[in-house]
Amino acid sequence: ESGKESGSPDSFLCYFLRFSGSCNASCNGTNAKISFQHVTFRYQQAEEAVLTDISFELYAGQTLAIIGGTGSGKSTIANLLLRFYEAESGQIFFDGMDIRCMEASKLREKIAYVPQKAFLFSGSIADNLRYGQKEADLAQMKRAAEIAQAADFIEALPNGYDTLVAQGGDNFSGGQKQRLAIARALVKPADIYVFDDSFSALDYKTDAKLRRALQQFLKDAALLIVAQRINTIIDADKIIVLHEGKIVGLGTHQELLQNCDVY
Repeated sequence: ESGKESGSPDSFLCYFLRFSGSCNASCNGTNAKISFQHVTFRYQQAEEAVLTDISFELYAGQTLAIIGGTGSGKSTIANLLLRFYEAESGQIFFDGMDIRCMEASKLREKIAYVPQKAFLFSGSIADNLRYGQKEADLAQMKRAAEIAQAADFIEALPNGYDTLVAQGGDNFSGGQKQRLAIARALVKPADIYVFDDSFSALDYKTDAKLRRALQQFLKDAALLIVAQRINTIIDADKIIVLHEGKIVGLGTHQELLQNCDVY
């Protein structure tokens, strides 16, 4: 298609896929919010794949957790979903459409993402929370902060939500930064919320309270949680166990205790 998009890499890829018929045949026939089908990925010039033959589905109203050791490929799944990288083979679908047929910016508008390393922008706490929803009012920000277990420490500050954030958020602890980053994601309306090891700096009590609040607040959305601690994902509807880039277990916590040695 012509117009202002014609020079972007996304538009060239979409044009090729549509011209070849790939996009027209890209509906995967399920009502899954997210579907990975036989996805393999390796970094450029790497001999071994980071992920091999990954297949799973995530539905609206469902929590899917991914757990595995360092280097198992957990965060790479989130990066592929957000199109920070392209799969070497296989397909990834969002609402039945191959994500290669979507502009990356449009895809990311539908996803609220909390990265592994929490980062904050210079400005106020309110500026940070409004990043994904510029029209958010104080009530929306307070609600998100309550769910993220951040409201108490924010409201204890002399300037509350108008408190200035230092470069990189250096005037907050690691746990506070994580909670603010989670609150920022919750302010944004999204179809899917991705938490990439986003609870690692939280103590177990705060982690548990946050997860309970998330289940109520996001009951109609799809949640993808990447974690290393079993306690963080124990209540997920489904848990994927990754080992050396391959799925070696898939089930509930109780099912995996019974049948997955790696878990």
